[in-house]
Amino acid sequence: METIKWKGDSVVLLDQRLLPLKEVYHTYNNYQDVINSIKEMEIRGAPAIGVAAAMGVALAAKNIRTDFSNKIEEFKKKLLEIIDLFAKTRPTAVNLFWALDLMKKIIEKEEVVSEIIRLLEKEALKIYQNDLEANKKLGQNGSKFIDDGDVILTHCNAGALATAGYGTALGVIRSAVENNKKIEVYASETRPFLQGARLTAWELLKDKIPTTVITDNMAGHFMQMGIIKKIIVGADRIAFNGDTANKIGTYSLSVLAKEHKIPFYVAAPFSTLDPKIKSGQDITIEERNVDEVAYIKSELIVPEGIKIKNPAFDVTPAKNITAIITEKGVIDNPKDNGIEWVLGN
Repeated sequence: METIKWKGDSVVLLDQRLLPLKEVYHTYNNYQDVINSIKEMEIRGAPAIGVAAAMGVALAAKNIRTDFSNKIEEFKKKLLEIIDLFAKTRPTAVNLFWALDLMKKIIEKEEVVSEIIRLLEKEALKIYQNDLEANKKLGQNGSKFIDDGDVILTHCNAGALATAGYGTALGVIRSAVENNKKIEVYASETRPFLQGARLTAWELLKDKIPTTVITDNMAGHFMQMGIIKKIIVGADRIAFNGDTANKIGTYSLSVLAKEHKIPFYVAAPFSTLDPKIKSGQDITIEERNVDEVAYIKSELIVPEGIKIKNPAFDVTPAKNITAIITEKGVIDNPKDNGIEWVLGN
């Protein structure tokens, strides 16, 4: 399935807010629309956000070329201002900043407007393609941890919808299935945005991988019953010491996994590693609109006037993680060495 496509003078996005009831693609010719799509969760998932932002910047360069075709400094200034707008869309996912930094280097280095436009498009497509390839390699690296007959719990959506395609946590699952392992998946619903119930379940159903949706507060029960054998999640940012930010509720699952001696794996591309962040305490946690908690669709489900909190992510300490799976290798027991080993590869 395709989450995002580049059409040369437009970006095409699958509107994930409408899944699984409707499969609708929107075509955007203006970079501001891409910014809004990231803000409003039309496209989500750390790797996919990075790809969308890169394509949005390439689109912006084409949008504004006529205004600054002979004014290189003004052209660069405007593009850097647009990059700052993209950077403000989602503060936790490091892939966003990684992709924007790659685009920024091109803008700062080149001195011809037409060449900047050409190279930005080329780089955006490279980021897209590299993410696809990384996810497939990551999946292969992680599939060795999956045994025939495993029942795997995953949280949120770390699949094709959250990436350029194939997926991270779901990439591991897909790779295991491609290696003829018979497995079953439990997908936690992932309140408040329901990425597990709406998106993960939709993806795995399309792939004919046996999947059961459970509410978030059922996970401990199924671990206690001995049904869950492995847990695999994605990540939005991984600190130097191995602490990992992922969708809210991931930390709770890691604690339950440790109590029940269930392996807990994080699957993420190299672009999710952030060696500049010493530990999870330094990761910015995005606070989203409280209406996401107060409403399901258009239905108010809480008393009017009640206080609500809506952090989008939490941090799982490295000590709770069995291994971090990347396309460049697997970091076993990250509590001992953090991500230092894989950074050198």
